[in-house]
Amino acid sequence: MVQASVGYQCPECTHARPQKVVSGAAAFAGGAEDVVVGKALIGLNVVAYVATVVTGGSTSATGPLFQHGVAYGPAIAAGEWWRIITGGFLHASPLHLIMNMFLLWLLSKELEPAVGHVRFALLYLVSLVGGAVGVMLLSVDQPTLGASGAVFGLMGALVVLQLRAKQNPWNSGLGGLIVINLVLTFAVPNISVGGHIGGLLAGALAGALVEVKARPNTTPGIREGFMVLTAVLLAGLAVVAAGALSTQPWY
Repeated sequence: MVQASVGYQCPECTHARPQKVVSGAAAFAGGAEDVVVGKALIGLNVVAYVATVVTGGSTSATGPLFQHGVAYGPAIAAGEWWRIITGGFLHASPLHLIMNMFLLWLLSKELEPAVGHVRFALLYLVSLVGGAVGVMLLSVDQPTLGASGAVFGLMGALVVLQLRAKQNPWNSGLGGLIVINLVLTFAVPNISVGGHIGGLLAGALAGALVEVKARPNTTPGIREGFMVLTAVLLAGLAVVAAGALSTQPWY
């Protein structure tokens, strides 16, 4: 043992590098100046909505963006796989868009500064594709659109990260936010149950894979690679589910 200012330490501890303790507040302190991907995603959603209005109307399914962009099982089964992604950037009304973008902004301020730009983008991608899987499993023959599946995924990822940081999601308000949104999911008509549940579960899975910037990165690129692989596998599952479960023809 080696005498130290706070008692005695083993030789290995004496020669080890000093460790930095990061509090939960510091690990998840949101900062708007660090939000880059989140702002870009909000911008893409707004641009897509404006384009939807210009080309065919914001609340009808007659415009070309709606016709060729919404997540729709028979079309995906016929080879239009891009709908898995594009459906998450289209919205049916200004209120639909505003509610999703407001939650996306709040969650971006918490998550992106903590995990970094690339990892946050991958979190969003996995969540979005996971929401599409839920749609294909539960409502494959119903056209579905909106970013809420990806937003639910960000909430699921943040819950996992808070638990790993020894934080209580109920104390932060996140637990209550998820419960309220789940109640609305099942209580309000025309809300995609599969999209929300699928996104929430996929986001939680991605949250288990991602690492916050405050921790030493001992496996650079490995976790990110697993997240990309997860997104690819989920996309493949969505295509398979669309082909197996859709009953409507697509022309």
